[in-house]
Amino acid sequence: MKSAAEIQKKEARQLSSLKKIQSKGNSGKYFFVSLVLIAVVNIIDEVTSNLTVTVQSSFITEFFVNNPFMGKYYTYEDGLAFHSGIGVFTYVLGLFTPFYKALADKWGRKPLFVLSTLGMAAGLLVIHLSSSYIMFLVGFAIISFFMGHDIQIIYILEEAPDKHRAKIYSFLKSFGILGVILIPALRDSLMGDDATKWRDIFLVPALVGVVASLFVLLFARDTKVFVNDRITFLSRPYEERQEEKALKKQQKQAQRNQSGVFNGVKYIFSNKDTKMLIIAHIIFDAAMPAIALYFESAMHRAGMSTSDITKALFMVPVVYATITFMSGFIADKAGRKTTVTLFSATCVTGYILFVAGIICGWNPYLVGAFAGLYQGSYWIGRDYMNVMMTEKVPTDIRASVVGAEGLLVIIGLVVGYGSIVLGITLLPIWWACLAVSVPTVVVAAVIFALRVKETKGANLDEIK
Repeated sequence: MKSAAEIQKKEARQLSSLKKIQSKGNSGKYFFVSLVLIAVVNIIDEVTSNLTVTVQSSFITEFFVNNPFMGKYYTYEDGLAFHSGIGVFTYVLGLFTPFYKALADKWGRKPLFVLSTLGMAAGLLVIHLSSSYIMFLVGFAIISFFMGHDIQIIYILEEAPDKHRAKIYSFLKSFGILGVILIPALRDSLMGDDATKWRDIFLVPALVGVVASLFVLLFARDTKVFVNDRITFLSRPYEERQEEKALKKQQKQAQRNQSGVFNGVKYIFSNKDTKMLIIAHIIFDAAMPAIALYFESAMHRAGMSTSDITKALFMVPVVYATITFMSGFIADKAGRKTTVTLFSATCVTGYILFVAGIICGWNPYLVGAFAGLYQGSYWIGRDYMNVMMTEKVPTDIRASVVGAEGLLVIIGLVVGYGSIVLGITLLPIWWACLAVSVPTVVVAAVIFALRVKETKGANLDEIK
């Protein structure tokens, strides 16, 4: 255990380093560089999040239908259900993600920004090299852990001016989403109509991720909000901080100014507003597996060819990015609550039209547009729930609360996974997904609209 003198010496070095960063200010040139870095990492994050889903029919067919797994051949639906069940266990890693995120409150945002970007790249590379389903799962587990870090979102929210925060956030988010068009482009050039070449499309984003992590390491700085807050904290006498900490422990008071996931959970449930927000968010997240994971399989099982699925996939990021960009203006003008409620409604509408399209054999580009509408609407709603939680908590516990939020919504994810795994063994994929997603999105949106307070215009530096 380190002595007080050693801790003070370490803190003095950190304080000196932070003051050097603070003295550099935030010039327009650096702000532009930071936006570019965030945009590139957003593209990597979005591509990583969507890549395995968009080749789902290919690896399910290879690993379960055309080849035996553990000595047994599966039907497509049984193989997909098996993979979905195994996928739940990879999300057990998500239990550790909040603790990892909470380190950003102690170490700073930049170290995790670098590590998470590099981690996503490593997971993609493992999948590219996978020769078996087990190796595929290892890569899938790695990206599942790192792709939900959201440190770049904290960067956006802490660096952007208060009155333009949502617009800048939506612009960078939509730019990242538009980058997902890289997936159908890679499918078209590397797969064509040969579904067995699905591994090839993982290499390019993996290499881009390695390069991006290097650029973040060299050119990014910690956010001004974190730097200022940490300087204020470290500038106080060490003995004073220790006495305050001991007093709070003796009085058994909630240590809201001490980082850590469990304190983040305590903070969320100690406040009625954040408590209702997390309840709505947990229910909303129960729809995530049905919304995000099976649209490519639904198109495949409805009879669409590999090339037609690729055509549909070209439209998904275009529509998704367009409505995401629009959402920023709506959120800054009408508020975050209106944004979440509005896009919950378009999510349900879009999903119903998508299902109608694949059943009735509509044009693949139109089918893809409806897929982009319901997926984009869902993630916009979810993202602004995250934004609102960020805008409700103090800086010194913000990353911890974001981590705690990620831990708590796993409850909804587990329920959603269990429901959909059972559903796809009993119903066609599209009906199972519709039955799970529509009720949960509607219920969550109603709770959110009625019980959660608006955060539009919140000043993150002044939240106590």
